[in-house]
Amino acid sequence: MKEALKKELDKILDDMIKEAEIECALPEYTVEIPNNRDHGDFAANCALKLAKAFRKNPLEIAGDICTRINHPMVESAEAVRPGFINFRISNSFFEDMIRDSIDSDKHFRSDMGGDKRVMVEFVSANPTGPLHIGHGRNAAYGDSVARILEAAGYSVQREYYVNDAGKQMLNLSKSILARYHELIGEKYPFPEDGYKGDYIMDVAKVVYANEGKKVYLMGENEALKVCLSYGLDEIGGSIKDDLAQFRVEFDEWFSEKSLYDKGDVQECLDELRVKGHVYDKDGAVWFASTKFGDDKDRVVQRQNGEYTYFASDIAYHRNKYKRGVQTSIDVWGADHHGYVKRLDSAVKALGYDDRDFEVVLIQMVNLVKDGERVSMSTRAGEFITLKWLLDEVGIDASRFFYLMRDFQAQFDFDLDLAKKRTSDNPVYYVQYAHARVCSLLSKAEEQGVEFKSGENLSLLTLDDEQAITRKILELKGIVESAASHREPHRIVYYLQDLASMFHSYYYNTVIIMPDNPELTGARLSLALAVASAVRFGLGLLGVSAPERM
Repeated sequence: MKEALKKELDKILDDMIKEAEIECALPEYTVEIPNNRDHGDFAANCALKLAKAFRKNPLEIAGDICTRINHPMVESAEAVRPGFINFRISNSFFEDMIRDSIDSDKHFRSDMGGDKRVMVEFVSANPTGPLHIGHGRNAAYGDSVARILEAAGYSVQREYYVNDAGKQMLNLSKSILARYHELIGEKYPFPEDGYKGDYIMDVAKVVYANEGKKVYLMGENEALKVCLSYGLDEIGGSIKDDLAQFRVEFDEWFSEKSLYDKGDVQECLDELRVKGHVYDKDGAVWFASTKFGDDKDRVVQRQNGEYTYFASDIAYHRNKYKRGVQTSIDVWGADHHGYVKRLDSAVKALGYDDRDFEVVLIQMVNLVKDGERVSMSTRAGEFITLKWLLDEVGIDASRFFYLMRDFQAQFDFDLDLAKKRTSDNPVYYVQYAHARVCSLLSKAEEQGVEFKSGENLSLLTLDDEQAITRKILELKGIVESAASHREPHRIVYYLQDLASMFHSYYYNTVIIMPDNPELTGARLSLALAVASAVRFGLGLLGVSAPERM
């Protein structure tokens, strides 16, 4: 609706500029929903933005615009000081959209993205241990952003980058081999930087169950390869299982090792060398990232010939863009903030100026249990797994809680609140709005009330009904805003507001009146539209909309 009004205003402004015979681009202006409903359904500041170019009083320009408005959804347009335009949308237009929203989500979706190809790469946790609650926030965020972008008209690919190469894999294999030796009563030095969680022993047991003492009789290098293979299968499999339980699916699990196996890393460095962005110094190979604003140049290949992680990361992003990705959104932990500039420099050096590279830094999440924060360390094996959290509080509460705060803020996950089955729990409060609508429909059927949804909507004249109607139709704009800013918490805030409005309406209004079937039908239709908006919004968060609670 706001988009249709904006298009109408753009056309009018373009005509006015041409008529005035002045050189002036269409101004950047806003069409917003006023805080005060007395000011109308929408307010625009376009006349204020044109005042300087037209050399006219903005109120006069606003008045001229009002006379030119000719759109069926606009009931009235009023110029007000100092030059705003207040619009009132016709009730019939609202009624049509509410009627359509009952059975379809088309009014909640947008074509803003124009089918632009976007890759959201998220989680990408090292396959050296189970996912912990910190990974859960990254997973919920990345998946929700992907859902929102799809609803906003983008073509989205979800990808997990599997870090299955480098020193961490050697430490993982040595850790497993050390535990394997423990099982058979032999000694093997546990690596100083090894992984100490109980899950390492679990993998070692699988190795022993399948291989017996054959691994002990192998040479060390061969034994490490066997242990690594089992480790990646077992730990990687548990990661996939946990994410699937969390309703997170990926289109691609991209192996870092494949970049080396196919020669992509060296090919990428050769390309950068031809472009003049890679050079040799002190026996190592360097990327000249200072050319692109980084604070120092970076090593991409060490003196011993080993590639750095940075080298494979550059090759990975080159691979993304070669696959036709137009916007790459990387979701990282906040501790990677120092890595952003160097990778951005590499993307620029490769010549992808026509592609977008974005990094979202997810702040830490702390688990609060019994009023106290629970500390964790992956390497020491002291952490709370994502699977434990899902089993403890459920998928819906976990996803909703992860998403209800700005990703740029650290977040305390209140375990006790998430487990509550009361209105104090925000996810319960929102879901109950949907369940309440379903309950109303059941009660209407029990009382023999028959109605056809979408009829008699003109009877919805209460202030609460008008406010709920307009709130429902805000959802499309919220989706676009959440997509543009990559902020799922905007959907959460919207759902909490809509749920609050509906619960209040439910308590203060008699909805089912068998002796007044027309008004009953209209109010139940409004409730159905609320349920549709809540269901759609929860779906963007990966949260279910139960019919009973």
